[in-house]
Amino acid sequence: MTDIDKTAEPADTPVAGAEAIKAIPVRHYGRYVAAVIAIAILVAIIYAFGQGKINWNAVPDYFFDDRIMTGVSKTLLLTVLSMLIGIVGGILLAVMRLSKNPVTSSIAWFYIWFFRGTPVLVQLFLWFNLGLVFEYINLMPFYKDYWSNFMTPLLTALLGLGLNEAAYMAEICRAGLLAVDEGQTEAAHALGMSHSKTLRRVVIPQAMRVIVPPTGNEVINMLKTTSLVAAVQYPELFRYAQDIGQNSGAPVEMYFLAAAWYLIMTSVLSVGQYYIERYYARGSSRQLPPTPWQKVKANMLSLGRPKGAVGA
Repeated sequence: MTDIDKTAEPADTPVAGAEAIKAIPVRHYGRYVAAVIAIAILVAIIYAFGQGKINWNAVPDYFFDDRIMTGVSKTLLLTVLSMLIGIVGGILLAVMRLSKNPVTSSIAWFYIWFFRGTPVLVQLFLWFNLGLVFEYINLMPFYKDYWSNFMTPLLTALLGLGLNEAAYMAEICRAGLLAVDEGQTEAAHALGMSHSKTLRRVVIPQAMRVIVPPTGNEVINMLKTTSLVAAVQYPELFRYAQDIGQNSGAPVEMYFLAAAWYLIMTSVLSVGQYYIERYYARGSSRQLPPTPWQKVKANMLSLGRPKGAVGA
């Protein structure tokens, strides 16, 4: 029997004097060129604005002006009310569109076709100027008044934005309802659940995973679309900024101020949309995506951890 020499070096022991393999990363020169071009364009834009006769001090001076803050609050209120009308109307239209009743499905189709096919600004002017055709509105025995008194700028804005949004939300809701497997509905009906109860308890909660992301995008879009109601004399952020700019002689500066406030509000809504999407992803994802604070915390811990260390 042959004895094994235990003092012999293992076969995978590196030979003395052998150099370790050095991995050289591939250089992507195109990325460097693109970065330089992007920085050059950014510098050119900043330089161009720096040469303009813009009174940048006017922006912080009026940033928290009472009129601007009133416009911000009215913009948010109009956004919430218009989206509420749009969401409720969209769900109703989506259910009507999926109905087997040809009358209700045809009415829903015509509504969506009309409001999606005409611009929002045209619809606002249409509601606002219907008083030229109808002297008064007669909803007897419930209501009767002159059209000019009935159709206020706020009501015009709500009808123009809310009814238009309902057409888009109807398609979003319909896509979410169709995304739910038909077996879920059949199983609920087999258990004796009614059609309306099946929608509330089974279909809509599962459809929310599909409905929430585009709905959040619609909310952000609605916030920006509210600037159009200045054309029908409703005072909101853009209208107040426009009036201040005309009176102070700094119209461009006030437009920058309004743009800054819109960016702030849309950023806050984007964060809220992220958490709502994360909430409805609980039933479909094994591991929820980390929140922004969790990402920052993980990066801070990784910086303080010694190189090569493995977390417990």
